[in-house]
Amino acid sequence: MTPLLATRAISRRFGGLWAVDGVDLALGDGEILGVIGPNGAGKTTLFALISGSLAPTSGEVLLEGRRLSGLPAHRVVRAGVVRTHQLVRPFPNLTVAENVAVGAIHGARRAGGGVAERTADALAFAGLADRAGQPPATLTLAGRKRLELARALATAPRVLLLDEVIAGVSPAEAQALAALVRRLRDERGISVVMIEHVMPAVMTLSDRVVVLDHGHKIAEGGPLDVVREPRVIEAYLGKGAAEART
Repeated sequence: MTPLLATRAISRRFGGLWAVDGVDLALGDGEILGVIGPNGAGKTTLFALISGSLAPTSGEVLLEGRRLSGLPAHRVVRAGVVRTHQLVRPFPNLTVAENVAVGAIHGARRAGGGVAERTADALAFAGLADRAGQPPATLTLAGRKRLELARALATAPRVLLLDEVIAGVSPAEAQALAALVRRLRDERGISVVMIEHVMPAVMTLSDRVVVLDHGHKIAEGGPLDVVREPRVIEAYLGKGAAEART
């Protein structure tokens, strides 16, 4: 069966450094795929390659077998693959609703419907309807992450690439954001690839987990199986820790 989203031997070199080196990834329809790895593993670069903000040095990105790599980022969005960012930067001079409407314009072009309706729906889903007329600066970090999710949802995505949408907030807020991610899949039918350092969220949300280290995929499988692998333990904690577990 053709995966919904796939990368084939995707690679990106910066000078003499291979930030991502020959990574194969496959996302099934209705799946949540976790991507983990230590800092510098190549996770965010992988997202940039999938979303079109970086061109691969080699390899390709496919959506239902159709090549996405080589397309500009706005065309990748229109195809239905949308990315959020680790550093949330809403448009400061627009209201919360106007920020979401930027995404809704793309959604209306791709899937139909009115911009106002898509904006209101995304705000309600993200729990921001009562903040619609306020500037983003009035939101907490968790609120700004909800805004980023709402703007992405308004584009009518088929695949969401979530870059640390849960990290950096309180435990209660992390649980609420994790519940939103699950609802994206369960209620909206959106497939998700999520980079995350909050391991409880990775373990409870992910159907499968891919582990990157120094640009290479070093493990893939169910969450419980992956975190027990010596190569994964070594990547996070060092070789001594991996040997102690064997």
